[in-house]
Amino acid sequence: MSLINDSKEKTQKIIHSKHMLSGITVASFLESTIVPIPLEAVLVPLMQSRREKLWLIALMATIGCIIGALFGYALGYYLFDVIGEWVINTFSTAEQFESVRQKMQEQGFWFVISLGIVPIPFQIAMLAAGATKYSLTLFIIATAIARSIRYFALAIIVYYAGNQAEEIISKHKVKTMFALTALILIGWGLSILW
Repeated sequence: MSLINDSKEKTQKIIHSKHMLSGITVASFLESTIVPIPLEAVLVPLMQSRREKLWLIALMATIGCIIGALFGYALGYYLFDVIGEWVINTFSTAEQFESVRQKMQEQGFWFVISLGIVPIPFQIAMLAAGATKYSLTLFIIATAIARSIRYFALAIIVYYAGNQAEEIISKHKVKTMFALTALILIGWGLSILW
């Protein structure tokens, strides 16, 4: 019982820490670069506990991810020959990476947006963008759009659902991912037609 109380106490200290926002930025950076675990597990409870900073938490998570995306892009751009094999073996397979590289060359912007929204490791998209020398500007814009949609959508859910947000998110996560993917594919298709 003491261990549970200690854990709750530590969690409360983190939530109410003056370094909470910089901690979210660092956690988002780490999630987008080396820790392939979705940040939502931390963000939703934090947003519920700190509703007065709801939008700032979403913003800091987005900024952390963009910084991480720049780092991952730079690794792909400058060091892919050195670290590429390790990253591919750590986060996917050679076949998956080749597929991602091909999609990046053919449909980079929409591909980055689609990978940035769904809760899957974003590292491969970052490395592929850098390795294929995809436009850094378009990559950052697509990353910012995708992660803003992801994190600010969580903030909106917490804003309206309050303490029921976690339950709503877990209940409708799959349907939401399908709906967002469908919207992205429609936008992607329309951009090709124009």
